[in-house]
Amino acid sequence: MVKIALDPNMYYWFMPVSQTLHKARELGFDYVELSPTADFHFWHHYPKADDEYVAELNKAQKESGVKIATLNPVFNWACVDEEERQAQVRNWRRLLEIADQLDVREIVSEFSGDPNTPRRCEHQWYKSIEELTPDFEKYGIQLHMEAHPYDFVELHDPAINLIRGVNKPWIGYEYCAPHTFHLSDGKGDVERMLRSAGDLLKEVHVADVFNHKAFDGNRYVINPPGVDARVHQHNEIGMGEVPWDELFSTLRDMNFDGVLSLCVFGWHDRADEINKKMIARVKSEFGQ
Repeated sequence: MVKIALDPNMYYWFMPVSQTLHKARELGFDYVELSPTADFHFWHHYPKADDEYVAELNKAQKESGVKIATLNPVFNWACVDEEERQAQVRNWRRLLEIADQLDVREIVSEFSGDPNTPRRCEHQWYKSIEELTPDFEKYGIQLHMEAHPYDFVELHDPAINLIRGVNKPWIGYEYCAPHTFHLSDGKGDVERMLRSAGDLLKEVHVADVFNHKAFDGNRYVINPPGVDARVHQHNEIGMGEVPWDELFSTLRDMNFDGVLSLCVFGWHDRADEINKKMIARVKSEFGQ
């Protein structure tokens, strides 16, 4: 049975992280995935959660009945600057310690490098993985990697190859639906990508997006033309072009039983409405 988790990003602006677990319960969720926020773990910064913060989250888990299924940290562990890479490995070690205290056994993350230096970033990422292997194995934590727009690996197939290269049973793949058209260079061949991941597929991020490469590529306009940037969105299902019938039917056919993280961003004024609609759709797709 799949675990349907709420990414409470849209609520971070209105309430402390511990309160978002109670919000998740109100919305009908049993799980959350805690994405970056400044008072816990933030992009590329040392985690700020102390013992009191962790105790508060554990209390919220107990009181709400909502489990923290996954954390989604982003640390620049593929940085070509060696001093910075070492600092990011230190960030990871603290994050893993906190995850263990929260009894979180799955973590989703990004490769976090520069697309302009892909080979050097790959070297650094493998180096970081090698250094952190004892920590992941000590805590018994699974790692699920996603390719991301403007990372040193943005396409689905090279990401799968990088993960296979680690050759460890605790590292798998997370398919991010709102990255569908970056992962496939505009093709949107969702079934092929999911099936090619096979047993490595452990999590799916659920949000919609428009195809930035469709027709003349002007669904998103970037100025100046040709600027070194990427565009995508995390919209509610139906506000985009991800082929959801294909995605859900493929997951069912694969007997997928991992985490489905509902991660709509940027629509804070409609957060409750959107998340209620999203969980209802996903539950209906998986008979829950």
